[in-house]
Amino acid sequence: MKPILRNIVLFLIILFAIGGILSTVNLQTEKPQEVGLVEFVGLINSGQVKAIEAVDSKLNVEKADGKKIVVYKETSETLGDVLKNYGAKEEEVQKVKIVISQQRGVGAWLLELLPFLIPFAFIAFFIWFMMRQAQGANMKAMSFGQSRAREVGKGEKKVTFKDVAGVKEAKEELLEVVEFLRSPKKFVALGAKIPKGVLLMGAPGTGKTMLARAVAGEANVPFYHISGSEFVEMFVGVGASRVRDLFEKAKKNTPCIVFIDEIDAVGRRRGAGLGGGNDEREQTLNQILVEMDGFDPNVGLIVIAATNRPDVLDPALLRPGRFDRRVVLDEPDINDREAILKIHAANKPLVRDVNLRRVAERTAGFTGADLANLMNEAAILTARRNKKTIGIDELFESIEKVLLGPERRSFILNQNERKITAYHEAGHALVAHETKGADGIQKISIIARGHAAGYTLKFPNEERRLRPKSEFLADIAVSLGGFAAEKEIFGENTTGASNDLLVATKMAHDLIMKYGMSEALGPRTFGERNEMIFLGKEITEGKDYSEKVAEQIDNEVSKIMSDALKQAQNVIRRNHNKLDEIVKILLEKEIIEREEFESLFK
Repeated sequence: MKPILRNIVLFLIILFAIGGILSTVNLQTEKPQEVGLVEFVGLINSGQVKAIEAVDSKLNVEKADGKKIVVYKETSETLGDVLKNYGAKEEEVQKVKIVISQQRGVGAWLLELLPFLIPFAFIAFFIWFMMRQAQGANMKAMSFGQSRAREVGKGEKKVTFKDVAGVKEAKEELLEVVEFLRSPKKFVALGAKIPKGVLLMGAPGTGKTMLARAVAGEANVPFYHISGSEFVEMFVGVGASRVRDLFEKAKKNTPCIVFIDEIDAVGRRRGAGLGGGNDEREQTLNQILVEMDGFDPNVGLIVIAATNRPDVLDPALLRPGRFDRRVVLDEPDINDREAILKIHAANKPLVRDVNLRRVAERTAGFTGADLANLMNEAAILTARRNKKTIGIDELFESIEKVLLGPERRSFILNQNERKITAYHEAGHALVAHETKGADGIQKISIIARGHAAGYTLKFPNEERRLRPKSEFLADIAVSLGGFAAEKEIFGENTTGASNDLLVATKMAHDLIMKYGMSEALGPRTFGERNEMIFLGKEITEGKDYSEKVAEQIDNEVSKIMSDALKQAQNVIRRNHNKLDEIVKILLEKEIIEREEFESLFK
């Protein structure tokens, strides 16, 4: 409504301005006096007429004093007849300048009518403009239920499987979809039915959307992209209408791919939240289920959906005939990370001796999106340092920025706090080095990043998918290494170990309650998670054990934490000299890299 009101006000201002100008012109223009033929001839006889212009039946007369008058005659009579009939003196007529003008055309008439036509023209334009605005509003109202899917591929660079590193098994699974889109007759001839839906499952940033675009690029077919949240509106029926419109549009352009990102926005389990079975989200889900069962499976329309919460999806979506292909995208291993880094480094100038394998070693747990962000941060850091090529230092620093945040050199500690921080981080590193099964140390720093006054980077020496109990216990001991060092050196602890205690306690709980690795409680899990979905969160967690067992769990957690602390304290006491040596270097340089740290123990 605001643009329409603004246009109305602007139109009225222009209209009043033009009207004012025209009225001023009319006021300033003096209209000539009209006189009769007798008086006109009398003026000629008395020598008061200087010039006469005859235009049809109108005579424009200029008097000797400069004033102008208008005289009208009959059209059939000429000027000479008028002068002769009314007794004009011939000698006086000869003194008057007489001009006979031709009949004026349409332009002259328009010139006279223009002051009157302009306001009417503006009024007509205003009425037309308002009708057009109303028509546009009606069109928007009519298009409210239309799909907002965007077609990707026109005018954009194609994405293929070469642009997606890693996820080898996922690409092999999707090659069947590509082959069907390229030559569907080959499958139909054998009676084969290609899956109607493919569900991509994986953690955020693992490349689900990129992989779906790569399928469209490989098959060279239209690719319609829409988010699950774009279906849902406050008006009932709009989401279902948009689903119908999306599939109708896709059927007209087969073979094609429809990609629904974050399908859990509309595909959550029905009847689990408020609104019963009649709310807008469930109506939209019902329409998706109908459309996926309603179209011919061999027309070349394939639905690909992505989610990082497959556990909350409605079972009807996952049954055979709908999303019966489920492709899992895991976090990349070291080889995949190196390949992903090479792809993102293709358009960035790197120093010749940069070894991306070393970067991949330090990025365990990074997803493809994290690695892309890492390379971008490295490029930004290089530009800020006025360098032309990206070096290994910028890459390593970008890893820490992605993990912990930017450096906070303005976060100044006093000498005592700086010393406590140095012993705390040295305690972590020393316990990690001396404990079997602990991750290797990559870097120690007492420069503040994020909320941490200092940090110790440690990454596994090799990729692993399964973790034994000994590694959990080693990680808990390493987490308590800083706590033990503070207690051993200063006799008391500070608040700097609060996050370490939180991490160690959670690992101890998971060890007992989630993985069943407690010898006292036996091989079983504790706690039953009942996922009652309300506003996107889990609000209940069942308790499938008694209060007596809860007390035993607490005792086991305390025992694990106590044993880990004793182990860390023993390492600190046995290697007190090494601890002091590490602290001395930290206080001097603030940073110790892996090579320098390992050289201290040779």
